[in-house]
Amino acid sequence: MRIRRLGRSSVEVTELGFGGGPLGGLFAPLDDDTAAEALAEAWDSGIRYFDTSPHYGIGHSERRIGELLRSRPRAESVLSTKVGRLLVPQDPAGRMDEAFAVPATHRRVWDFTREGVLRSVEDSLARTGLDRIDVLYLHDAERHFEAALREGFPALAELRAQGVVGAIGAGMYHPGKLATLVRETDPDVVMLSGRYTLLDHSALDELLPVCVDRGVSVLAASVFNSGLLATDRPAEGARFDYAPAGPELLDRVNRIADVCEAHGVTVPQAAMAFPLLHPAVTGIVVGMRSADEVRRNVAAFEAGIPARLWSDLRGEDLLDERVPIGAAR
Repeated sequence: MRIRRLGRSSVEVTELGFGGGPLGGLFAPLDDDTAAEALAEAWDSGIRYFDTSPHYGIGHSERRIGELLRSRPRAESVLSTKVGRLLVPQDPAGRMDEAFAVPATHRRVWDFTREGVLRSVEDSLARTGLDRIDVLYLHDAERHFEAALREGFPALAELRAQGVVGAIGAGMYHPGKLATLVRETDPDVVMLSGRYTLLDHSALDELLPVCVDRGVSVLAASVFNSGLLATDRPAEGARFDYAPAGPELLDRVNRIADVCEAHGVTVPQAAMAFPLLHPAVTGIVVGMRSADEVRRNVAAFEAGIPARLWSDLRGEDLLDERVPIGAAR
């Protein structure tokens, strides 16, 4: 598995990272054994970068990833987690969490203050049972952007200067706000969710150019746009950005699939390879919930993609003219 450095930091990640959202029960419940099998398969497949967040399953994802990394050589792995939401214990009273299929044992409280960041890091270390976090992100700060920019980021920079974390940045859906953060601060990396994929090229407007200019790495997450690009053809009930995909999107994915099939390529293979065509993108992060899913995704990631595929997709008006199609990976 190819290793890439994050910006100007000393942190190096595998080009394919394991996204911990599904480990928190995203879309459906997930038991501990299935989660452990998925993580073990990822490790055995060569993945060494694991991304999580307190938000994912109100702590379940951090706990499960921590259990894996405690049983493996810690020097070989890279862990990232996020700040911005503190988890406050509460009586679930028989309720399930609104975002993940887990009992509502905690509620989330937005907090991008210095004190909130430090407490969040402390809590994450306790949940994972590890002695350090390698990469720390401001998380989903779109509606709290000024607080995250003016209070949260300086706290992250302080932790980086102290050597508590190796690299810092932000993980968001909004490429414009990430571009502002890159221009006004000095992150090592940003994690962009769903905005540089086969279906959404909006990061080309501001974010990717400014990251190239400032030497900031981009990790592309949600490369399947919540599942619409995860199968050879759109599955029944396929989601785009967590909502049911509309007819126009389904038609576009089927057109992409037609071009892919002509080159002996699947849509998931193309979806995983596409972000890495851009020089700003250092790696991709893919959420996985079972060992079988890990095996399928690793095989898709390792597939060879003919360069002609990209030019043919562009010729069918399925890729923005600004996409640097270059050579096959």
